[in-house]
Formats: sequence, C-alpha cells, structure tokens
Amino acid sequence: MKEKIHPTYQQAIVTCGCGEQFVTRSTKKEIRLEICSACHPFFTGKQKLVDTAGRVDRFNKKYSRKQ
Repeated sequence: MKEKIHPTYQQAIVTCGCGEQFVTRSTKKEIRLEICSACHPFFTGKQKLVDTAGRVDRFNKKYSRKQ
C-alpha cells in the first residue's frame, strides 16, 4: 500500500438540526445533519406534518368521500 495517500481518520462532532450532538469518527471534523435518530419519525413514533402551503387540507378536501 502507498503511504500518505489516505485521509486522516479522526473524531468528529455530529450536529443535528434539532440540537442533538454526538461524537463519532470520520475524515471530517464536523458533520451537520438535517434530521437524526432523535427526531426522525421512524425512530420516535411521532409523525409531524409540516403544511406550509395548505397542501394537506386541499388534498383532503379534494379527495374526501362525500356522505
């Protein structure tokens, strides 16, 4: 194997958008995430619907069953 061609493998701080931080190892010193296991709906069991343009209400109104 050639020497001095591989990046250094060091400790990295991972920061999520929710504020959660943890330490792992990577070739980068700092990693920023949008979503992590502390705030992801699959792991938390809570689902958040972000409806800024009213798309969910419009869909429900359009495709709801008429009684």
